[in-house]
Amino acid sequence: MKVIDIVNASDKTLFSFELLPPLKGTTGGKLYNTIEQLLEFDPKYINITTHRDEFEFRQRADGLIEKRIVRKRPGTVAIAASIQHRYGIPVVPHILCGGFSRSETEHVLIDLHFLGIENVLALRGDGLKNEAVFKPEPDGNRNAGELVAQIANLKKGHYLDPDLKNNTALDFCIGVAGYPEKHFEAPNLETDLEYLKQKVDAGADYIVTQMFFDNKKYYRFVEQCRAVGITVPILPGIKPIAVLNQLTVLPKIFRIDLPNELVKELMRCKTNDDAQRVGTEWAIYQAKDLVKNKVPGLHVYTYGITDNVREIMKAVL
Repeated sequence: MKVIDIVNASDKTLFSFELLPPLKGTTGGKLYNTIEQLLEFDPKYINITTHRDEFEFRQRADGLIEKRIVRKRPGTVAIAASIQHRYGIPVVPHILCGGFSRSETEHVLIDLHFLGIENVLALRGDGLKNEAVFKPEPDGNRNAGELVAQIANLKKGHYLDPDLKNNTALDFCIGVAGYPEKHFEAPNLETDLEYLKQKVDAGADYIVTQMFFDNKKYYRFVEQCRAVGITVPILPGIKPIAVLNQLTVLPKIFRIDLPNELVKELMRCKTNDDAQRVGTEWAIYQAKDLVKNKVPGLHVYTYGITDNVREIMKAVL
């Protein structure tokens, strides 16, 4: 079932979770265990992240530096299909621009269609760690707007090969990301909203937001989206702080602000357990307020940690 149909059919806030695929060399056992601990909260869909190849530099025995290509979390398509067929829950694999050509993207979408997966989240993705700016692959999509357009073309049966005959339309529900505090590369929020509207106009069915820790920023973001003509559902995404170093890591990586009240509480913490307790309490406060204000859905970034997520869900439901 498509995410947009689930959202539109619900008269109350629905819940969803985002998980990481297993690391290379491991099985899906830990991931399945995580999902099974969350099933009692009736998640309406589950997101599975995708990870591009990375470059690592290692010193060889002869002292020379060797450049190696690695992908630490392969198998997104397979694990997404496994989850959907094992648990009967719609799965939303992430589709990236970074690291993939348009042809490779088309092949992945064809595979997903064969496996009965109807939902994708279209993202530009991050650049390589050694790149100052994002660089697409040769013949790759340059941004999420182009990626959405490619997926939308497949929904019309338009493949990259113009000579194909009797083309089957691949009818995906397309989600995209929104940034209540703007994408860190956008020069200002107004420009970022223009980019977001381009993604929606290209065929996106709904928006899920980047994490935020001040609900007022989400409510203001929704108002700003509506003001520029974005009418699709906007689902808030929240992430409970789980370790102490996230006090500085999250603002650095995601370019987000933490409310001063939360910062003061985290600065009093001495251990990761203390930080997780504070982060869980803050996420409960956020979630309760969002549900009270009848948001269409609440998307929780779990990253495989379930104790805090279970506590949050029990407090909200």
